[in-house]
Amino acid sequence: MKNGFVKVASAAPEMHLADCFFNVKSIAACAKEAADKGVRLLVTPELSITGYTCGDLFFQKTLLDAAEDALGALARETAGLDLLLAVGCPVRNKGKLFNCGILLYHGDILGVVPKSNLPNYDEFQELRYFEPAPQAHAAGCDSVMLLGQYVPFGAGLRFTCEELPSFSVGIEICEDLWVPVSPSVRMCRDGATIIVNLCASHDAAGKARENRALVAAHSRDCHCGYILSNAGIGESSGDLVFSGQQYIAESGVMLAEVPSFSREMAITEIDVERLTAERSKTNSYPMQQDEGFEFDFSMPLEETVLTRAIPSDPYLSADPAEKARECDEIFAIQAQALARRMGHIHADQAVIGVSGGLDSTLALLVAHRAMALLHKGAEGVLAVTMPCFGTSQRTKNNAEDLCRELGLSLKCIPIGDAVSQHFRDIGHNPDNHNVAFENAQARERTQVLMDLANEGNGLVVGTGDLSELALGWATYNGDHMSMYGVNAGVPKTQVRQIVRRYAETCGNDALRATLEDILDTPVSPELLPPKEGEIAQKTEDLVGPYELHDFFLFYLLRWGYSPKKIYRMACVAFAGQYDKDTILYWLKKCYRRFFTQQYKRSCMPDGPMVNAVSLSPRGAWRMPSDSFSAPWQAELEEL
Repeated sequence: MKNGFVKVASAAPEMHLADCFFNVKSIAACAKEAADKGVRLLVTPELSITGYTCGDLFFQKTLLDAAEDALGALARETAGLDLLLAVGCPVRNKGKLFNCGILLYHGDILGVVPKSNLPNYDEFQELRYFEPAPQAHAAGCDSVMLLGQYVPFGAGLRFTCEELPSFSVGIEICEDLWVPVSPSVRMCRDGATIIVNLCASHDAAGKARENRALVAAHSRDCHCGYILSNAGIGESSGDLVFSGQQYIAESGVMLAEVPSFSREMAITEIDVERLTAERSKTNSYPMQQDEGFEFDFSMPLEETVLTRAIPSDPYLSADPAEKARECDEIFAIQAQALARRMGHIHADQAVIGVSGGLDSTLALLVAHRAMALLHKGAEGVLAVTMPCFGTSQRTKNNAEDLCRELGLSLKCIPIGDAVSQHFRDIGHNPDNHNVAFENAQARERTQVLMDLANEGNGLVVGTGDLSELALGWATYNGDHMSMYGVNAGVPKTQVRQIVRRYAETCGNDALRATLEDILDTPVSPELLPPKEGEIAQKTEDLVGPYELHDFFLFYLLRWGYSPKKIYRMACVAFAGQYDKDTILYWLKKCYRRFFTQQYKRSCMPDGPMVNAVSLSPRGAWRMPSDSFSAPWQAELEEL
């Protein structure tokens, strides 16, 4: 459970209706299998000890006594397991019978949660047999005598791990999920990060799809992990059939599931640190008040073997169709934002420096779309190429081809003479290819663009992306500055995907060929002279692979994860692509650059937020420019 990953499972063990000891033997075997796989929380179906469809047998003292005896046997069988076990059992209390979820750990009953909402629309009329959960009272929860001791009894109980307080469990039962205001809403608001649902929902055509969507949506609305274990084969062959669907979701994402009529166990890991981080950003989850309803348990913190998918690209969906839609949405946001800004300030032109590289290509495509939204023609975009000492023929040709295929004119302004004059003015030796040599070119380009914008009542459109801003890979008051940064919220890897999506859908073979060549061109600022006509300065050789940095930045900015956790996740996501030493090396570089370069971000121009991650100093990311990365670097040194 280190780093906040809790391995959880959901299963519908083989069962015989009303044969409690057979069912307990089956549950215990399942629990031992789960524990061997490192599971720390296992959920079984509603009334899993007796079966759900016992009907009037629930009026039989023999069945109820057998259920309680079997519960004791299960507690003894699982006493040696470091595993929370949620089972369903009928429980007698104060002359009434309750349909309950029971949480066991190390042979002890941590608590008993009675079902709150009993359905009256199925063949099995629960209200005939069971009493709804009693209303909580001000003094806290009630208690019930089970296995010779009084244990907590009541709806809304929470069970929290002492060693990992973000691991907190709440229980609800079947119908509780379907009601408009379910117990889990209160439990989540009061601190529970994982809700388990012991369920016996009969199957019907299309119902599995509905249940799946409901579980995912509920986990999203409550920012929780949600585990639903549905009764399966053996429960009934009467009018109602149960198919044993198992679902595990986290904040809207289905992590693991078992299809209908399968005896498999659903196993994955829920990231409780992510859930608490998300809740800390919203006031929808006030500080917990009901201390009387929370009970602690102690569980050793051990390394969890990760089996859940950790995508190397956390920004976009892994589903190709959904990824395409997301790329289209981002592009539309960029274009609409630029059109709105130009309309608001009554600008006649979008002025863009076009290098033939990836970022300026996306900015030009966005500007081209924005002009269409503003009903302006080709004259609405002033594309400018400014070749200098590092410009390669390949990028120059691509800039020209790109503008031609988009129907835009391209203004070519060589800046070599101007920069050389500047070197003479400041006494710089042009053979000294230091940072002054590089940055003088970037600043000259920005000056040209700003002045052209003034000449034509235009707006300079920035091309720098989120990855460059995060790493400080921009010349201060050079490419760092513009009048509107359309790419400011788009990481480098996403820039590539959006341009590729545009190429695939543009319907122009020549334009597509140009865009594909741009995509194949190494990322470079082209500020050093080419070697034998080829690009000499490759950005990723200097700052590191952007796909790694974009991965690091997502979890640093979105969830506030620790360096150790980000490193561990990166090792899983990029297994077989980068070795662990390489990942650690660039992660250290990422933190160093991110902390030292905040001063560049503190004065960055406006730009649209298109992802959950943004570095805008006006609201998305507030960080002092003189903060130190020492605690983060110290944690990395321990690896």
